[in-house]
Amino acid sequence: MSTIARPTPRRELANLSPIAQLHAGRLPRRLVQLFVGLSMYGLAMAMMVRAGIGLDPWDVFHYGVFLHTGWTLGVTVIVVSIPVLLLWAPLRQWPGLGTVANAIWIGVATDLSLAVVPTAHEIGWQAGMFVSGLVINALGGALYIGSQLGPGPRDGLMTGLHRRTGLSLRLVRTGLEVTVLAIGWLLGGIVGVGTVLYAVLIGPLVQFFLPWSIVTLPGQRPAPSAEELAERGD
Repeated sequence: MSTIARPTPRRELANLSPIAQLHAGRLPRRLVQLFVGLSMYGLAMAMMVRAGIGLDPWDVFHYGVFLHTGWTLGVTVIVVSIPVLLLWAPLRQWPGLGTVANAIWIGVATDLSLAVVPTAHEIGWQAGMFVSGLVINALGGALYIGSQLGPGPRDGLMTGLHRRTGLSLRLVRTGLEVTVLAIGWLLGGIVGVGTVLYAVLIGPLVQFFLPWSIVTLPGQRPAPSAEELAERGD
């Protein structure tokens, strides 16, 4: 008699307040995943900088600011996070532990990675380093999001503006990223084919990694699959 394997229920992100995030359970596992993800994000940023063929819009801005200050790139990332977080106040948003960790640790991880990642000079090495950095960035972002400890400063600004203005999330994100990209480019940030590749591929890559990265919390019921809904007649 053959058996039919039941589909694995989908994992879903919980909608939690900053305090609830800390009390939701499995905190040690989630903290480890959080910092692994943020460290990967910093490593990916260093790899894309060393590849030299383009950065994502926010990092174009970070790099542009870095060129005009005496700060390291990592310190620039941290400093830019401060006014971004201050913009949360009129949006009535509260940062979680992951938000604060994001604001600080990515900058630290970026500087540590830049100290060991060499600069790529030939186009083959540049392309390989950028694509590897893009995949690491997506996996790191999925791990960070999946830890369920709060959005990053820039993502929180995007979602906060979306809620307060009623504009679509896509429109708000596009508006923010076009703005910081333009300013970063005027400041001398690295814009190139990598910038376009990032814009096109980062969403699908994060979506691919996220289902395996979400930490299911105690008492949180995963959303039923389409097959299960059909069996129940929903």
